[in-house]
Amino acid sequence: MREQVAIIDIGSSAIVTLLGEVGVNGTLNIISKGEVSYAGFQNAEFLEPENLKFAIASCISNAEGLVDAKISEIYVGVPGEFSAVVTKNVSLSFAKQKRVSELDVNNILRTGNTFQNEVGYSLVGQSAIYYSVDDAQKYINPVGQKARKVTGFISYMLATKYYIKLLKSIFSELKISIKGFVSAVFAEGLYLFDPSVRDKYVLFVDIGYITTNVALVRGNGLLFLSSFSMGGGYISSDLSQCLRIPFSEAERLKNKVVLAWQPAQCDTYIVEGGETMSTYAAKATNEIVTDRVELIADYIQKCLDLCVFDLPDFLPVYITGGGFGGVRGIRNVLSKKLKRQVLRANPKTLQAARPYNSSEEGLLNLALNFPELLDKVIIKV
Repeated sequence: MREQVAIIDIGSSAIVTLLGEVGVNGTLNIISKGEVSYAGFQNAEFLEPENLKFAIASCISNAEGLVDAKISEIYVGVPGEFSAVVTKNVSLSFAKQKRVSELDVNNILRTGNTFQNEVGYSLVGQSAIYYSVDDAQKYINPVGQKARKVTGFISYMLATKYYIKLLKSIFSELKISIKGFVSAVFAEGLYLFDPSVRDKYVLFVDIGYITTNVALVRGNGLLFLSSFSMGGGYISSDLSQCLRIPFSEAERLKNKVVLAWQPAQCDTYIVEGGETMSTYAAKATNEIVTDRVELIADYIQKCLDLCVFDLPDFLPVYITGGGFGGVRGIRNVLSKKLKRQVLRANPKTLQAARPYNSSEEGLLNLALNFPELLDKVIIKV
């Protein structure tokens, strides 16, 4: 019988539980899914923390009900807003040349872990971006190589103690064991991009409903992460306020928008809702949406400006996440503002290859397809 794994993805507008197993050729076979909308979070604080336990319990129960099974242990994703990343070079020298062992690699990871007294954060994960042997040849895994010195360029992933404490308390009450906290952005990067792409630099942006994550990945490590509280839900809010329409109507209108279209003054969008049908000036609607997308692009650029790693102009930006919904023409607006090529990154499953599945499926993929990483990546807290 194939091993089944459960993960929970805490998004900015919905919580998702997946129960899955490894499918053919390492693909994801999603057996069951539970999803519950909730108030979400903003500025690294849950908006309704008193209701979080109920939302999580309902989400897990929904997933269990589809397969008539009990989830007793689970991997918990850590959203970008509750995360931080620190990279450092950590060296280990030997008295004489020897073959590098697995123990040596573990010692490098452990030596660099100086976060026990970190204020406000706990270490939840670690991953080597690469190792260099005798300050020369680089390896993803140096085990077996002859060396007198090995240096690991290590990514240490942290989560806020507020998030860890709250989630541990909730799952303790639900009597579900946490197998580990996992950086959702890190898992997403491993999932969306093939190793040949990650061997270079991959810059990607996950645009959610209320939050946006900007990340730089290389190899099997997360180099840089920055987040801000603004996403696709703000577009709906702008449409609702500017056009004085209900938020639900603004959501439907948002999904009609085509930013690549340059409408005439008389052109309209038609929105159907139940037995009613409303029309909205396309030109004004596009201007409202464009203004917000450009503002989000400005915030993305501010995040990029914080990155200490070189980001050459030819490095494209990949976008994923479900925040922009059905809005078409987003990439052109972002590309113009960021002065970079903007490409889409979609999940690979046949069951649901949509950008808003990237985070949840990334977590499941890491839990199922990277057993060699899990032992080193997951830090029990």
